Amino acid sequence: MYKILIVEDDNNINQMIYETFSRAGYSCVSAFSGTEALLRAESGEFCLIILDLMLPGMPGDEVLKNIRKKSSVPVIVLSAKDELDTKVDLLTLGANDYMTKPFELKELEARVLVQLRDNKKEKAGGVMEFNNLKYDLQKKQVSINGKNIPFTVHELKIIELLLRHPGQVFSKNEIYEYAWEDYYIGEDKTINVHISNIRQKIKKVTDTEYIETVWGLGFKLADA
Repeated sequence: MYKILIVEDDNNINQMIYETFSRAGYSCVSAFSGTEALLRAESGEFCLIILDLMLPGMPGDEVLKNIRKKSSVPVIVLSAKDELDTKVDLLTLGANDYMTKPFELKELEARVLVQLRDNKKEKAGGVMEFNNLKYDLQKKQVSINGKNIPFTVHELKIIELLLRHPGQVFSKNEIYEYAWEDYYIGEDKTINVHISNIRQKIKKVTDTEYIETVWGLGFKLADA
């Protein structure tokens, strides 16, 4: 049975989610503050966490940061904030998905199923896949149509970030901080050079474009 942690300080919303997923056969645990969420997360093996942002005790983004220090459990963030920057920041911090309030329970159920399915695949094979591209996380090896492509450590981190969040646009800032694990020091050509190198290496084995430039915003995986 899948075990889900529901972190939401609004009792009505928490109960609504709890009842919905309990009826669907999930084992559910509720938390109503950020500090309680961390205690629950550390004491139980959860398959997925549904996390509200506006929490007493500790805000949701801080909860997420702390969870990511110890676990790769899928996290779906719920928030009334609809700004693109907020979504990108949370995805960069390690959220797997983001839903804006108010939301439909059926859509939340569907997104939970997607995360559980994808996480099961990743754990089983340790491989991320997208449109004939495969990334073996354990071997640190990328292949397209069965042909291995050598990438540097930073190039692999960029590919990993994009693969983890298909459809999401990442700025140079977010890419740099994820791949180099350091603060972005300003406008330079580092990200452009690495993206160009990735594209050139892919071009040697296929004409398919895997990275799309979104002018004025950043980069994302190209539509399959």
